[in-house]
Amino acid sequence: MANDLDPRLTAAQRFGKELARVRKEAGMTQIRLGKHLGCSSSLIAHLEKGDRTPKPDLAAGCDEVFGTGDRFKRLCRNITSPTGPDWYIGWTEEIEPYARMLRSWDPLQIPGILQTEAYARAVFRGGLFVSEQDIQDKIDARMRRRGILQRDKSPTLLVLLDEWVLRRPIGGAKVMGDQLDYLLTAGELPNVTIQIVPYDTTCTTGLMSAFTIAELSDAPTTVSVDSATKAEVSADHKLVSLIWDIYDKLRTEALRPGPSLQMIEEARNQWKQQT
Repeated sequence: MANDLDPRLTAAQRFGKELARVRKEAGMTQIRLGKHLGCSSSLIAHLEKGDRTPKPDLAAGCDEVFGTGDRFKRLCRNITSPTGPDWYIGWTEEIEPYARMLRSWDPLQIPGILQTEAYARAVFRGGLFVSEQDIQDKIDARMRRRGILQRDKSPTLLVLLDEWVLRRPIGGAKVMGDQLDYLLTAGELPNVTIQIVPYDTTCTTGLMSAFTIAELSDAPTTVSVDSATKAEVSADHKLVSLIWDIYDKLRTEALRPGPSLQMIEEARNQWKQQT
């Protein structure tokens, strides 16, 4: 997995950095890799610099040579058919699917990985200057993310939600009722724990932004911190430590999982009474 998570990298540069990293770890020269892939070492060098676009068959060849599953094929698809800004693609394609544990906090909305299609549509329609096709592309990408919770080796997901997230009428009563139904179902999964931070907590530490902490088996712990316009994805030790401290403080204020699910159920019932 690529350790260079600089959100300024283009998708082609991200492919190149990952190719160079995997090739070097395998003890393979550019010349030898070129022979395996039926191309010149010069092309390999250009790909690793990120100034040439890989073809799908070459990406598939890389996965075959290095035994990397579909990693390079996915990175290649991000170049030709991106589903979001580079930082988002880097997180959803290179970090989130490979995490062994995800810890998230959201003071404003249901986290994307647990959203229903209708809820996600309402979120994206509430944005600025987004076409219907853009909205559908974003929804499709968000729905694909939910699949990692159903895999054989799915990550442990620890979710902290502000209580007002349950009350905020995103999409209306029916959308909220169905969304909280889904949240209750997810909360029963053995790898998912949802805790509610009550609205009257005195802790204000996490009110400025949502974030997710990803613990990985073969790379440094990485965080994604949301802002109004973008997210910062970083493995910087100081930032990770700060975000972890905020998470720990918020969790001390949270209800236990059982009472949290009960609060979600009560909010769900209130929404459904309005439909």
